[in-house]
Amino acid sequence: MNASKNKVTMTFFIALCLMINGSIQAKEVLNAIHDKEAGTIRIYRDGIPDPILTQNAKTDFRPYMHPIKSPNGKGELTQYSPGHHKHQTGLYWGFTRVNGRDYFHNPRGDYWRRKSLQVLKNDKGKICWQTEYLMLNKDGQPLITETQTWEIAIREDGQMVMDLNWQGLAHENITIAKYNYGGLFLRMPWKRGIKAGVINSEGDMNQRGEGKRAKWIDLGMEIQNLTNEGHIAIFDHPKNDGFPNMWRIDGQFGVGPARARSGSWKIEKDKTKSFLHRFIIYEGEHTNEEIVKEWDAWSQ
Repeated sequence: MNASKNKVTMTFFIALCLMINGSIQAKEVLNAIHDKEAGTIRIYRDGIPDPILTQNAKTDFRPYMHPIKSPNGKGELTQYSPGHHKHQTGLYWGFTRVNGRDYFHNPRGDYWRRKSLQVLKNDKGKICWQTEYLMLNKDGQPLITETQTWEIAIREDGQMVMDLNWQGLAHENITIAKYNYGGLFLRMPWKRGIKAGVINSEGDMNQRGEGKRAKWIDLGMEIQNLTNEGHIAIFDHPKNDGFPNMWRIDGQFGVGPARARSGSWKIEKDKTKSFLHRFIIYEGEHTNEEIVKEWDAWSQ
């Protein structure tokens, strides 16, 4: 019975990979290495010795990605636990007020428990993988089952593209209370004195975009070992609850869309809420027309 159920579940998520990410046109050869003992999936690009991305998924720690490298493998675009925000872990997901529990500032095992980590597709051109975690209540019982399904590819233009389908299955009636941030979040390696900037779909730059609604943001900054700025653009999808969502842009260029910023929202018991996001990772200058074109094609 369990084997049959697991087979059906695996088939569903492989189909989900194909469905949500079919628009990525891959060129470069990639390979995924799943280290079950370490709780990691490392993504390698042909010809580059070190992984260009590492998915960390320990049994008792919130899943996160770090490091994410530039497409050429030379620059590190994420930062883990900086002094100004110790709880932030590269690229991750954590709501701030879930039935009174704070999963944004608490990444450890009394809040999170891994169910599974698996590579769903490893076909050289595209890699698809999934993390599944229990978000625990104060009694250590499941409050939400959180599933993140990811795909990555490198296109002919040299840009790295990642797609995320986040799903949360509620085990009781859930209220995510109003808060200025929480959910998807990105911490890049900003430090005082470097060149850095973020622009959103409405043309707001840097702190002028804090708390504003936008379809996308594009964050770029000086990165060690890169000739040009390293960028990560994040897209919000029209199917997402609250779209276009308000964005957190903090004083150290930590960014993320925050559904709860516009008000409290709910997930009924036994119901699933989904969010879709795309990430464009590249080195160079921001070109507004290109990002608009990318978002328009993806959001259809």
